[in-house]
Amino acid sequence: MGKIIAIVGRPNVGKSTLFNRLTGERKAIVDDISGVTRDRHYGESEWNGRSFTVIDTGGYVPQSSDVFEKAIADQVHIAVQESDLLLFMVDVTTDVTDLDSAFANILRKSGKPVIVVVNKTDNHNLIPQGSVFYTFGFEDLFSISSISGSGTGDLLDRVVEMLPPEEEITEEQEEQEIPRVAILGRPNVGKSSFTNALLGEERNIVTDIAGTTRDSIHTHYKAFNKEMILIDTAGIRRKSRVSEDIEFYSVMRSLRAMEEANICVIVVDATQGMDSQDVNLFYLAHKRGKGIVVLVNKWDLVEKDTNTAKEYAKVIMSRTEPFVDYPILFISALNKQRIFQAVEQIHEVYTNVKRKISTSALNEFIHEVIERRPPPAKKGKYVKIKYATQLKSKYPTFVLFCNLPQYVDDAYKRFIENQIRDNFNFNGAPIRIFFRKK
Repeated sequence: MGKIIAIVGRPNVGKSTLFNRLTGERKAIVDDISGVTRDRHYGESEWNGRSFTVIDTGGYVPQSSDVFEKAIADQVHIAVQESDLLLFMVDVTTDVTDLDSAFANILRKSGKPVIVVVNKTDNHNLIPQGSVFYTFGFEDLFSISSISGSGTGDLLDRVVEMLPPEEEITEEQEEQEIPRVAILGRPNVGKSSFTNALLGEERNIVTDIAGTTRDSIHTHYKAFNKEMILIDTAGIRRKSRVSEDIEFYSVMRSLRAMEEANICVIVVDATQGMDSQDVNLFYLAHKRGKGIVVLVNKWDLVEKDTNTAKEYAKVIMSRTEPFVDYPILFISALNKQRIFQAVEQIHEVYTNVKRKISTSALNEFIHEVIERRPPPAKKGKYVKIKYATQLKSKYPTFVLFCNLPQYVDDAYKRFIENQIRDNFNFNGAPIRIFFRKK
């Protein structure tokens, strides 16, 4: 898919700071002490209309030299194997170190595209010093300051250039396309059991041991006039518990499965609830423009009364606000309870993701909405929306043309999105709303 980018380098060169800047979030903890990032972070970045997944591969490395080099080699090997582009970070203030050279050797042998990122060039006097890192033999080198953001624009321009072009899908191909469904979630929530229940056979190994599924498994499902490709993935464990290299490998394969899928089915253990890792997974799928279905598995193990399901659904939706327009089903993969309803729901969400609204119908509706509630005036300026249209894209994207798009706030964008959702069926589908100058 060509959209997974890993940030690699020795400790304390600024990998986590760059990760936070690229993703626009403060997910990764940053400190002057080396080895603070003991887990791996992943997030979404966008530049010039192109989006991609960013992996922060920083990890604790023991100080013993032999183990040190082995740990580096293992971690970088996994990142290199699963990533499509590598950002190799070095520190201009320390010159070339033996550790940098060890990284460079591994990266050269990989054959993967590499950009050398010379960090901490906080003033123009330090920029010439970065040329020493050309000795690694990589063609692309950029001097940046990840703290201030200086130079990151040029770096991202080059990153986007190196990404493969978006594949254009014709309307005929789109009609013939089979939904690709990624089954995602923490280890041992019942992802493989759900897949096996649909297939009616033990296609995937199921045990009580978390992490049995190490790789992503593609299976063709066709029954009851429904057809799709099921991608059963390795469980994405809370990152502080990802200690094995093979588990890091599994996480990256799961992220790649998300890239390949149209629909992401997030499986939650009813006895444990939706935790922060499930929420991270949910938001990443939403940002990637994937249709979303949440399945609460092991529902047979929960003591229930009349309102248990409603209350449970409210708790889940409170954690995923403001996006709450998606289906939640309560299933038991072991007892095959509601699993075929889940298939129906997956196909309905797929239909919603592909839904196209005619320009005439959309404009008629939008004009009614803005008559009832026009955009609020700002600084004495009034926003006048002229017309709207749906763009050709992989998920529902709408553009509203107006005279002063800079004065439309996020609250009004959410209002327009909610109105479109209420009038047209986009349940489970992400929607993007843009305001542009006519």
